[in-house]
Amino acid sequence: MSESRRRLVLASQSPARLGLLRSAGFAPEVVVSGFDEDTVSAPTPAELALKLAEAKASVVAARPDVVRGGALVVGCDSVLDIEGRAYGKPADAEEATARWKAMRGRSGTLQTGHCVYDTASGRHARATASTVVHFGEPTDAEIAAYVASGEPLRVAGAFTLDGRSAPFVDGIEGDHGNVIGLSLPLLRTLLRDLGVSVTELWA
Repeated sequence: MSESRRRLVLASQSPARLGLLRSAGFAPEVVVSGFDEDTVSAPTPAELALKLAEAKASVVAARPDVVRGGALVVGCDSVLDIEGRAYGKPADAEEATARWKAMRGRSGTLQTGHCVYDTASGRHARATASTVVHFGEPTDAEIAAYVASGEPLRVAGAFTLDGRSAPFVDGIEGDHGNVIGLSLPLLRTLLRDLGVSVTELWA
């Protein structure tokens, strides 16, 4: 590792978020917060996503080993907003099936909260990225097969653009990466607000 490059820590166990960062030239370390998401509530899905992202980032940023390294900690959390109601990961296959039957032919907004903590300065920057998702109309049999794959139980909103549900999404309005789990343009903006250029963090 270059002596001049800051440590970048991803406060998430999401393989999709890690993959997005790596594909953009970063080499983040992964430190999972272990934060209990059920302890957080908010009046809107966008605010909920932001509060969850900030909570995860702050927990990791407070770790002594992270503070000592002067790391930049990135926390993210996504929820699907349909008519003002927040949907995270389905609890079980039954819920995932019901969710998909309710979503098909409709549109929702994927809200992803982003928070970056600079442990060297103690400052942080945060914002939420929003992307409209237009769902297709998979048949009951297709929904059953998708739920049986187990994928929707692992992702916010019970779908993802980089997996088996991609054929069931007719289109999006906004940042593709945001739906997968992290908006790289927004991350650049938040880092800039903290006085850091993304190019300084490239591996």
